[in-house]
Amino acid sequence: PTNSTIMTMRIFILAIATLCTAAEAFVPSSSSAMAASSHSINRYPSFSAQTSKLSATPSTVVIGGGRIGSLISSDGAATLLGRDDPIPTSIDADASGPIFIATRNDVLEQIVDDCPPSRKKDLVFLQNGYLDDFLERKGLMENTQVLLYLAVTALGAEPIDGITSANPEGLTAATGEHARAFADRLGALGLRCNVVSGEEYRPAMFEKLIWIATYMLVGTAKNCSSVGQAGSDQKQLVEDVISELVSAVSAKEGIAFPSGTIERLAAYTDVVSDFPCGVKEFEWRNQYFYDLGDDACPIHNGLLRECEEGGKLGFALP
Repeated sequence: PTNSTIMTMRIFILAIATLCTAAEAFVPSSSSAMAASSHSINRYPSFSAQTSKLSATPSTVVIGGGRIGSLISSDGAATLLGRDDPIPTSIDADASGPIFIATRNDVLEQIVDDCPPSRKKDLVFLQNGYLDDFLERKGLMENTQVLLYLAVTALGAEPIDGITSANPEGLTAATGEHARAFADRLGALGLRCNVVSGEEYRPAMFEKLIWIATYMLVGTAKNCSSVGQAGSDQKQLVEDVISELVSAVSAKEGIAFPSGTIERLAAYTDVVSDFPCGVKEFEWRNQYFYDLGDDACPIHNGLLRECEEGGKLGFALP
């Protein structure tokens, strides 16, 4: 062969060797494959695997190390603040991102007051109950809110998602700037959350309020040990109270509830049937309906007075 032919063959062989080397770079070694696999394992006790993995977001904060706070911070991609962590110095005033508040309602005032002013818009409220008056007073009505249909019976226990026969897509919903961030966080734990508009959120919020106010009150008044027993033993009374409160809210707020409220709430009760009854956090729950008066809520208010006379309330009615 000529010198030019030999040179051409050498270049061709070199090109093939280079391609083979490049291809090997895309074949994971056994050690790298094991490392990738380890990152997909759910770190939260009693879960088999996450459906997705959140990337670390240093600006994401969770306030409250109880059952819900520990759950939504369990992947390690958030800063968890407990009761002994000072909020003013623990939250970066110059950062951005959601600040999920997973605490009882009675500490909300202090949390909001302690939060750096520049970060108050990032506060996300996960609490049960009627928050409108509080949020309006604090100038936070536009903040993200979460309607949490999620039960965790003990710290580290597997959560009970709000997936029911009436709502297989799940009942948990979020609205506002950080709604998607919260939905993604639940999704990483295999839990469902619907991101909705503010208009869609309001009737759903009142339905959850009606569930708490009705089942807890009827169960307490009639000596039921759980919401499941209240729903089965006092079915007609429960339905009467729900209908009464739906009408009262519709008249007061101008809200049109989607049909099927009684059925939706009964289906959710089936999911959390063992949850104990008790009239608690009155100012955040039943007081909204109590203040509407006896003309609007005669059955509800009568049951409250019945509980008070029977010594079943830990507070005095106003």
